[in-house]
Amino acid sequence: MSKLKTAALIPARYASTRFPGKALAKIKGKAMIVRVYQAVEKCEMIDQVYVATDDLRIKNAVETAGGKVIMTSARHQSGTDRIAEAAAEIEADLIVNIQGDEPLIKAESIARAVEPFTKEDQLKMSTLKREISADEAANPDLVKVITDKDDYAVYFSRSPIPFYRNAGVDEQIYYQHIGLYVYRRDFLLQYAEMEQTFLEKAESLEQLRALENGFKIKVLETDARLIGVDRREDIELVEKEIETRNKIEN
Repeated sequence: MSKLKTAALIPARYASTRFPGKALAKIKGKAMIVRVYQAVEKCEMIDQVYVATDDLRIKNAVETAGGKVIMTSARHQSGTDRIAEAAAEIEADLIVNIQGDEPLIKAESIARAVEPFTKEDQLKMSTLKREISADEAANPDLVKVITDKDDYAVYFSRSPIPFYRNAGVDEQIYYQHIGLYVYRRDFLLQYAEMEQTFLEKAESLEQLRALENGFKIKVLETDARLIGVDRREDIELVEKEIETRNKIEN
């Protein structure tokens, strides 16, 4: 199979409900969106990186740091819609959707999600998971995923899944879904045009739209600890994790 041209798109908006302007929030003195962009650039399987945004402040911050930006409509209701508009403007076989509020993303994790496309020519979409504790699984802000024996998603939920009917089960395993996606570009454009589905709206999880329409999602495991920034207080947690990683690496 010939090499697949791969583009990473990082959707970013300024008007976050819980944390306005979070894309430009400083983490160790660097804007979060710039930190994400530079982390993605380190992945050798990525050929080009763009931030997809509707905000000139974000555009200026990224371009000042040497990054590339694609301006998109301000009317998008989701990050998927935003990257689909941007994807329509570029030439690529694969599109990697990396959230702009994941400053701890690692090149290794991105490569893990891209790699199956080099072996499975019918694969449309992939994502990541990491093992978590039962206490973490009880948090509805952490999306859980269960997979079949071939590592394809069976279901995503804000509820703890699976449900262990017998409390005495020795081994209770839960996986958090990591919101990084890889799509074949043509599938992404098709996916963005699909109507919202019942389960997608019930759980407020876009990826369920693919499952409800009969498409498979490959789920790869990673041990990388990610801390998404949803609220201002998450910045401190991210900075502590960066300090811990620096100590380990040095």
